[in-house]
Amino acid sequence: MSRRPPVLAVAHRGDPYRYRENTLRSVESAAAAGADAVEVDVRLTRDGVPVLLHDPTLERLWEDPRPVHRLTLDELAEVGDPAGPRVPTLTEALKAVAETPATRLLIDLDEPGPAAAAHRAVADLGAAHRVAYCGPTAAMLAVRALDPDAEIALTWRQPRLPGRPLLDDLRPRYLNPPFGMVEPRIVGAAHDAGLLVSTWTVDLRRTVHRMLRTGVDSVTSNRIDMLRRELDA
Repeated sequence: MSRRPPVLAVAHRGDPYRYRENTLRSVESAAAAGADAVEVDVRLTRDGVPVLLHDPTLERLWEDPRPVHRLTLDELAEVGDPAGPRVPTLTEALKAVAETPATRLLIDLDEPGPAAAAHRAVADLGAAHRVAYCGPTAAMLAVRALDPDAEIALTWRQPRLPGRPLLDDLRPRYLNPPFGMVEPRIVGAAHDAGLLVSTWTVDLRRTVHRMLRTGVDSVTSNRIDMLRRELDA
């Protein structure tokens, strides 16, 4: 019998318990902590540059109420303390994880809009082998239309598997439900359909072990140090 591959440890928005989420310091810290992948959120500036930001506006992290899509990259560079953290570009994040060969970047797209620019940034660096994409159906279909070989994790919030027509069109490698929906039945069904299962966002040790008992293949956490320790143990 072949041995099951190790469960992957994915860092959610970097290492946000130590550094501000979706910043280079946070990405670098997660990679140094042994993350197999670092998940980052991508949005577009007004001039079409993909940058790392989860929210539509800069309010929560940067105390600036403006939406990022109304700012150029030069204007965005003026947000925050010039000597402190700032909103990085996707290209900068790709270069940061390249310093840690064992770590990949998981690009989270909430909508189709940033897909082409994100894919172009990856292609310009020749980094396709270091990248996977996750997000809801429309965004992942946009990625698949751009790249027949892209690794995709389909974010999924339904209690049953996607229909076969969608799976045939999208060809995801992972089904990616939130941890509250994960149970052995859906993991087993996904595996039977040829899918791996990733889950998010798991920040408690007991929840990590509950997810492992269901048979998941990848776990995403805000606490990458804790997750790495538990998986290694």
